[in-house]
Amino acid sequence: MSLIISNIALHFLSKQAETGEVQIRYGAESLAISNKIQSFMESLHNIYNKKGNKGYGHFSSMPAEGDEARFVDIMESYLSDVQDFNSFSQQATNLLKNELTKYDLAETGYLVLSHYEHMGGRYLIAAIIPISEHYSVDSELNISADQHLDTDKLQLAARIDLFDYQQNPQGDRYVTFIRGRAGRKVSDFFLDFLGCEEGLNAKAQTQALVEAVEDYVAVNQLDAEEKQQTRKELLSYCKEQKESSQDVQIKEIDKIVSNGDGGDSFYEFCKTQDYQIEESFPHDQAVVNKVTKYSGYGNGISISFERSHFGQDVVYNQANDSLTIYKVPPNLKDQLLKLLNDQNDQ
Repeated sequence: MSLIISNIALHFLSKQAETGEVQIRYGAESLAISNKIQSFMESLHNIYNKKGNKGYGHFSSMPAEGDEARFVDIMESYLSDVQDFNSFSQQATNLLKNELTKYDLAETGYLVLSHYEHMGGRYLIAAIIPISEHYSVDSELNISADQHLDTDKLQLAARIDLFDYQQNPQGDRYVTFIRGRAGRKVSDFFLDFLGCEEGLNAKAQTQALVEAVEDYVAVNQLDAEEKQQTRKELLSYCKEQKESSQDVQIKEIDKIVSNGDGGDSFYEFCKTQDYQIEESFPHDQAVVNKVTKYSGYGNGISISFERSHFGQDVVYNQANDSLTIYKVPPNLKDQLLKLLNDQNDQ
């Protein structure tokens, strides 16, 4: 199902290197929802969804400094039809300008604000799209340069789940944001612009879930093969939830993990052991990926193996810090034999 775009605005912000002054160039008061706009927003939506390193938060209850309205205030003014989308977007751009002035950051680009629906959800997204140059050649072999919106390099973006926000204003996860690779300073700047505080910690929740699953299979004395099968089923379920942008549900995981021999269910185990896991939450897939495999990279060596092989086909000697691999994979074995033959021929 395609996105249904209610409103979209595009404004340009640039920061002068010499003076540090931030300048705004406002876009059109009303952008018609053309096919190009539709395709652009669908692409932006998909790119945002695929970003794995997201944080979760909520609007701060702290009042704004001075007489300046907060982002949530001007957003509410738009949602309640007190002002139109263009007025809201221009005020939001000014808030962003003020934050850029405070920080020693050279963030420039196009601020996209869009209110849209997708798969029954209503969202408001704010994103700074960076600019990249591309080159073209005409029939006379003249080279010219032009600029384009580089959505693949998206790092500054946040999205508000409007249904969740309006139905559960005391919640801690209705705002999602991309954690910047350049460090917390960048993501902090964007959170300050939105007036948001970080809430639910998806990584900590996922780590608690993995710990609970490991403890549960140990208490129920599953053998090595059963444990590994449980881990694989957990991994498969979590991947499916991530691909469909759905939270993991403890009661659904209970169906995968629970021992059918009359003992406590996984759900009851989590409650009695007080793991502090939410009933449902957006998970960190990178944490779950580690439940079935061990992997590492360093000094030009990359190793990855299923944890069921540890102690059998893969043995670690702590005394001399060595790793012995039995049953070498055939494709690797072929390469090693060729390498030995080449060395013998020299």
